[in-house]
Amino acid sequence: MEKQFNTAGPSKADLHYVLDPLARIDLEEVLGLIDAQRYFVLHAPRQTGKTTALLALMQYLNTQGRYRCAYANIEGAQAARGNVEAGIGAACHAIARSIEDSTGERALYEWYRREGEAIEARDRLTALLRHWSQMNPTRPAVLLLDEVDALVGDTLISLLRQIRAGYAQRPGAFPQIVVLCGVRDVRDYRIHSGGGEIITGGSAFNIKAESLRLGNFSEEETRALWLQHSQATGQTFDPAIWPELWEDTRGQPWLVNALGHECTWKDKELRKNRALPVTLERYKAARERLIQSRATHLDQLTDKLREPRVHAVISRLLAGGDEAVQDLPSDDLQYVEDLGLIQRWPSAEISNRIYREVIPRELTFSTQYMLPQQQAWYVRPQDRRLDLDKLLAAFQQFFRENADAWIERFQYKEAGPQLLLQAFLQRIVNGGGRISREYGLGRRRTDLFLEWPLDEAQGFLGPVQRVVLELKILHKSLQATIEEGLQQTAAYADQCGAEEAHLIVFDRRAERAGDDKTFRYCALAGGRMIGVWGM
Repeated sequence: MEKQFNTAGPSKADLHYVLDPLARIDLEEVLGLIDAQRYFVLHAPRQTGKTTALLALMQYLNTQGRYRCAYANIEGAQAARGNVEAGIGAACHAIARSIEDSTGERALYEWYRREGEAIEARDRLTALLRHWSQMNPTRPAVLLLDEVDALVGDTLISLLRQIRAGYAQRPGAFPQIVVLCGVRDVRDYRIHSGGGEIITGGSAFNIKAESLRLGNFSEEETRALWLQHSQATGQTFDPAIWPELWEDTRGQPWLVNALGHECTWKDKELRKNRALPVTLERYKAARERLIQSRATHLDQLTDKLREPRVHAVISRLLAGGDEAVQDLPSDDLQYVEDLGLIQRWPSAEISNRIYREVIPRELTFSTQYMLPQQQAWYVRPQDRRLDLDKLLAAFQQFFRENADAWIERFQYKEAGPQLLLQAFLQRIVNGGGRISREYGLGRRRTDLFLEWPLDEAQGFLGPVQRVVLELKILHKSLQATIEEGLQQTAAYADQCGAEEAHLIVFDRRAERAGDDKTFRYCALAGGRMIGVWGM
């Protein structure tokens, strides 16, 4: 059976293209922590390969024979929320059953059903792990706990404190190592107890020695994973894809696999005929399908945007203002980076190009479909070009009449003007063209690159209209903003190979009348004419 790129659950070498999971963690460091009896945390964004790495580590340790290692997913205890009896009961049941599956030690599960379930919930996990550790003292126990941060409230507090309670008895009467695995580092747990108290993970689990983060693929690993498909099937990839793939994903494992799956499996023509190469245009079409699919991974990503700590960071990036990263709490920046939403070096920006596309689209998804606009209104029948002058004039009037009411609906009001224009444009180009976005802290602008095929039959393989739109919020004098914006717009148009360019300046000063903010003219910059729009 032909292998596939994996987009759901742990990767299996017999079914999926996969990189060595143990090569993705510092195995020497991990083994050193285990030998030294130092409890640690392994965290990474969702669908990064954490479970695959833990299962590989379990198999490695059990094969070596020095330890008895078990992997347990305790996410099922989340449903109990703050009910300690139900939550700890679900966690203990999952752990006992998983130990049997991982090591073959059925006696522990039998003991748990016979005696362990009768122990009070506040001591039950400690007793279970104590009993397991004492079953074979010559081979210390190692427990890998996955999805720990899915637990809620008093259930999570009790679990952390029961592990801490047995810590001093390791390894003879408690596991030599307990590894906590989840999306967040334990320091980022903000646990609301039943008594209304907020407890941090660091205080409830102060025995953590290290926090290890599973990173993304490197550029070389990203390419190596895709080339496994070529080696297995003979199907080749256009070399021009590699820089695009890297910028689109920055090695985020789910994105790398999802794009590979979209290209090689969801594209039915390429799936049926492996002699056909994967061209750059087929790749770009696959990328657009993935973005529009609103897949679970991307849906979970945008769900995080509702969190206040995430909002504080992402809203500044979307607005593209001059605010310094140092103005934000370092814990919030670290948290959003740990979620995989941003990278902080060399500059603070959204982690990869696909996330930069998905975030504004998702934030304005309902807005797009509520806007009273039709694509046909702006497509010239004689040459099928988008009439950008007509389109921007329509938006300018719409913005003047309705901006405040529409922006008020956005959760991210700080970037409201930029988001509203992007929703307007997306509404028009959906199903025909593409919009690429560039924005980030300190850029003082949002760059949009619009591509529109002029021949429906050929699509992007035929002639393409390319337009650059630069969006700026007025922060200083109008003249200075326009002068700076013209140079930036011309440079971006040259970079993209666009034949048409527009600069849009949003003036949000309440004391200025609408007539004073609204204007339109053309200006020469960088050897090209640029449309200048005030709103």
